Amino acid sequence: MKQIVNKWLGRYFGNEEAVLLAVMLVVFMFLLATVGTFLGPFFAALIIAFLLQGLVNGLNQLGISPKLSVVITFVLFLLGLIAILVGLVPIVGRQMSLLLGEIPNMIGRSQLFLAELPERYSDYVTEAQFQLIGTRLSGEIANVAEQVITFFLSSFPSLFAVAIYLLLVPVLVFFMLSDRVKLIGFVGGLLPANRPVMSTIMSEMNIQFANYVRGKAIEILIVGTLSFSAFLIMGLNYAALLALLVGLSVLIPYIGATVVTLPVLLIGFMQWGYSPDFFWLFMVYGAIQFFDGNVLVPLLFSEVVNLHPIAIIMAVLLFGGIWGFWGVFFAIPLATLVKAVFNAWPEGAYMALDDSAE
Repeated sequence: MKQIVNKWLGRYFGNEEAVLLAVMLVVFMFLLATVGTFLGPFFAALIIAFLLQGLVNGLNQLGISPKLSVVITFVLFLLGLIAILVGLVPIVGRQMSLLLGEIPNMIGRSQLFLAELPERYSDYVTEAQFQLIGTRLSGEIANVAEQVITFFLSSFPSLFAVAIYLLLVPVLVFFMLSDRVKLIGFVGGLLPANRPVMSTIMSEMNIQFANYVRGKAIEILIVGTLSFSAFLIMGLNYAALLALLVGLSVLIPYIGATVVTLPVLLIGFMQWGYSPDFFWLFMVYGAIQFFDGNVLVPLLFSEVVNLHPIAIIMAVLLFGGIWGFWGVFFAIPLATLVKAVFNAWPEGAYMALDDSAE
């Protein structure tokens, strides 16, 4: 048994780099599990900096100096942030308040709808059975509505947290853009000079992470804009709020689209009932989901490492359960990191062992 353990340790931890990489991964996971919540502004700034770096590089290619490119990009970022705070946030907040206030009326209308079912289908189900089903269903709907309201109220950040984000995130974004080379050099200086495994993993993850973040941002913008335009043209209530939910649902592959379908169709049914407008909503929403899954995703994520749907769902459940929103957002990059480590580690260990033997 001792020989088997020693052979396994020698295979996967037979060089200094493998041991250091293992320690770094353990420390990283520990920090995220313990203080990951407090690092929210840092993660948000890191994502925004990745998004804005493409604009900085584009301005550099036009002949603008690096410093001026960073200043122009940062000013555009601030203007966009102000536009969102002034234009989008009040509308979504107002519609959310109206929707939460409308939930009791929706429950009442659902009960009336259930009360009419015995007359329509009395030949198949007795009135007592309908009453039993209606009582249980009403109780479940009320319970779900209460949990949803509680979730929104508990998840909505306090004014202090919002102020922290609004103050820290722009500052962090500016320094990440302006001192990008210094920060990368500092991190690289902490690592050993000979690091074939780390270099392979970091090179792959840099491409994957950048493509994923930028691709998701573009996907959210396109899907949200298409949904808002369609809902607005059709006259659907709470169009801005529902479009925001549909746009953010792309963060959770497979699961997000399934979950957000319920409120969209439920509000459409409460507004129009079984009418042509409701079926048009169903068809338009299905077309948007089809366009997202069959056109946008292959186009935007063609360079991202393919992961099996089961692996993606497991990553969303695992990392989302550990780190909440940020775990869900980074589920695919983290799963890609695990895959990159798994693919590069043994080969790197063998290479290092062969080099030392020579």
